[in-house]
Amino acid sequence: MIRSSRSVPAIFLALSLAASSAAFAQQPGITDTEIKFGNIMPYSGPASALSVVGKAFAGYFDMINEKGGVNGRKLNMVSLDDGFSPPKTVEATRRLVENDNVAFMFGTMGTAPSSATAKYLNGAKVPHLFLISSASKWNDPVNQRWLMALPWAPNYVEEAGIDVRYARAKNPNARFAILYQNDDAGKDYLRGVKEALGADADKAIALASSFEVADPSVDSQILTLANTKADVFLIYSVTPRACAQAIRKAYETGWRPIRFISSGCANKETVMVPAGLEAANGIMSVGSLKPYSADSKDPDLVAYRDFMKARVPNVDPANFAAGYGYMVAQALVVVLEQCKNDLSRENIIAQAANLKDVSLPLLMPGVKLNTSPKDYRPIKDGYMVEFRDGQFNVISELLRGS
Repeated sequence: MIRSSRSVPAIFLALSLAASSAAFAQQPGITDTEIKFGNIMPYSGPASALSVVGKAFAGYFDMINEKGGVNGRKLNMVSLDDGFSPPKTVEATRRLVENDNVAFMFGTMGTAPSSATAKYLNGAKVPHLFLISSASKWNDPVNQRWLMALPWAPNYVEEAGIDVRYARAKNPNARFAILYQNDDAGKDYLRGVKEALGADADKAIALASSFEVADPSVDSQILTLANTKADVFLIYSVTPRACAQAIRKAYETGWRPIRFISSGCANKETVMVPAGLEAANGIMSVGSLKPYSADSKDPDLVAYRDFMKARVPNVDPANFAAGYGYMVAQALVVVLEQCKNDLSRENIIAQAANLKDVSLPLLMPGVKLNTSPKDYRPIKDGYMVEFRDGQFNVISELLRGS
């Protein structure tokens, strides 16, 4: 039977569509119209204040979907609560991967929860993009190829080093008192301090005191640290409650050292206000996102403010966690756009490891996302910011990480 040549393109189109559908069928979470991925947040428990990040994620993806999605596909984020408990994180992750068949994991909150699922996800070759932790352990493309973090500042080791160098420029003979969270995050900070001090570490560190995330209070640790009369106080927690308690208790003792706080706690709404604005005055931190102010005329901050009003109306735009969530959601969209029509797990992680000078609206000038197959650190640089007169203000030039 002789067919018209006009039917050949139709045959090729049908074969192409069939092949495309078959390919999608082999890729969990991916269809012609949808990209389904998993997320875990502490909507309950001691770190529930951080769940604002998840709310910003959801609002941003809703906005993207209303504009047509990414390359014609809608974004379907399935977000579960783990209460910031690693065993619950494991349970929720397995459910998302094995029952909900998500294409990848995205933005799970915290070093300890992400550590609990790292071996499982890496072994299953399921990408975990932009998990929320600044721990240095996530920059390990050889042993943890499928896991990549997107912190709000340089990683904990580098951040601590920046703090120490900044403090010693003010007082070369400064003695340091350190409060640190007893987990991978806090230990990274402590390592960064010791590396920055080098041979002077034993002499310069007056005392380092740890605490557990579940501890109801850090008051006893603060009283012990205050008794050292150290010149510099480093508050290295990633949970808002402990940071606020540390600021308030240290202030109540009458101890007035130079104070630095972890970048994750540099949040007016969740840390400075509970600590007391007077007590928080003068606190410094390393930051990579533009400090928010309600009267800012910066077009990018105005757009963010409008987004929050429309999409997450019950959260103050000044809440640093919301701005961070907004930024990380934008970064995911960049990666998925780079994937184009190849949404295999292999290409998703490959594109995440191929970010070149990506500028996002809330990043401060000079801070860009850069990754490579050998270096998974998206952000390496930041600025010193100081909490003064009720808001954070930039007080340095761009400070380069290693």
